[in-house]
Amino acid sequence: MAADYDAASSAAAIALEPIVPVILSGGSGTRLWPVSRESYPKQYWPLISARSLLQDTAHRATGPGFAPPIVVCNHEHRFLIAEQLRKEGGAPARILLEPVGRNSAPAITAAALLVAEENPDAVLWMMAADAAITDLAALRAALEPAIAAARGGRIVTFGMKPTAPETGYGYIEVGAPLSGIAGAHDLVRFIEKPDAETAARLVASGRHLWNSGMFLFTAARLIAEMAEHAPAVLAAVRAAVAGRRADLDFLRLDAEAFASAPAISLDYAVAERTRHAAVVPADLGWSDVGSWSALWALGEKDGAGNVAVGDVLLEAARDCYVRSDGMLTAVVGLENAVVVVTEDAVLALHRDHAQDVKKVVDRLRAAGRAEAVAHNRCYRPWGFYESLIHGDRFQVKRIVVSPGHKLSLQKHFHRAEHWVVVNGTALVTRDDQQILVRENESIYLPLGTKHRLENPGRIPLTLIEVQSGAYLGEDDIVRFDDTYGRA
Repeated sequence: MAADYDAASSAAAIALEPIVPVILSGGSGTRLWPVSRESYPKQYWPLISARSLLQDTAHRATGPGFAPPIVVCNHEHRFLIAEQLRKEGGAPARILLEPVGRNSAPAITAAALLVAEENPDAVLWMMAADAAITDLAALRAALEPAIAAARGGRIVTFGMKPTAPETGYGYIEVGAPLSGIAGAHDLVRFIEKPDAETAARLVASGRHLWNSGMFLFTAARLIAEMAEHAPAVLAAVRAAVAGRRADLDFLRLDAEAFASAPAISLDYAVAERTRHAAVVPADLGWSDVGSWSALWALGEKDGAGNVAVGDVLLEAARDCYVRSDGMLTAVVGLENAVVVVTEDAVLALHRDHAQDVKKVVDRLRAAGRAEAVAHNRCYRPWGFYESLIHGDRFQVKRIVVSPGHKLSLQKHFHRAEHWVVVNGTALVTRDDQQILVRENESIYLPLGTKHRLENPGRIPLTLIEVQSGAYLGEDDIVRFDDTYGRA
């Protein structure tokens, strides 16, 4: 049972011992295809505000009372995460790299073990990187009893007030109030995602809330619960944390040890089994942003109930979500529709079928279509590139290099390249030469030439690359030196 709670002493304790935000950023968000894809998932897109979902998540756990965040993610997105968090400001995050995805229990256990090395009594606030919360004042109010209960030894989650009999969320049954902690309750049980009839009954009862997936607990409590309920996970992750190594500004978990951990969520591993579960009911304007219909519900609507994002024209449309990330998109006479246009794909569906987008992605994967996992624009630590034209034995790309960044020193076995600078200045290494190439100038790199591209200036460098050769795949790269530690 949690200890009695004194608000003044708790506030002082929080000030002395900041909460450690732990952001889990491993999802791929396939239900928001074609915007969200494995190479650039939904948490890195500005879907709700001018900030990305990841930046929004970090922002609500920044300031007095909070330690620098820990972000647990896969290594493919490490530079993207670092750059987005740098732009958001605040104290530098510790970025913990998973060698393979093993669901949320191993990920949060790694963070807890890392924190416990410094302070086992520290409170961790576990959050997904891809959820939305619109009422920050209500969140801060809900955090106070949640922190108090966590300090008293509880595994605490936030239960969201249902706005509809949603079948896409799990539910929580709320029990009696905790002694001395106003706003916190015993958690009776977790309920899996229900069918429509069960969901309606749960919402009508008034005792059930949506499971937000956010948790608070001390590092010591989580480790003890993992030892009791998921010892195999704890053993594997403990070895992975012990064998970690620094890689630039990142921490890499030991690959072999972490890969041996069972793949299991924190809900299944601990939350549904613990005798110390508690819940704080809250109404935070929360959404897991799990579908296009969820984005319609969150979006700013016109007089006809439409949400329009980008270059969109609507005529006699009602209750639609229309998004264009490029070309003009016109929608006429549709109701309850979702239309999403990206550079290389178009999605159109009825809002009632928003959960079926995953089936489209599954079919694309089965067919080996690149659109299932990657965008035409591919982000790299130094900037990005995108294919403009792809033909027989040639390809034209646009390459943008951020100021002060450079590509690896490399060569190709199967292609030659011709670079034309259209903005900025390039410093090009070509075998034993270093050449400045300015706007409207070009340089040719024969097949087999050892070369490197660098932006020495203060503005982004943009160039057009023309590739020619028998094979133009991205894997035709031999790297000799790389600032970012890539093989």
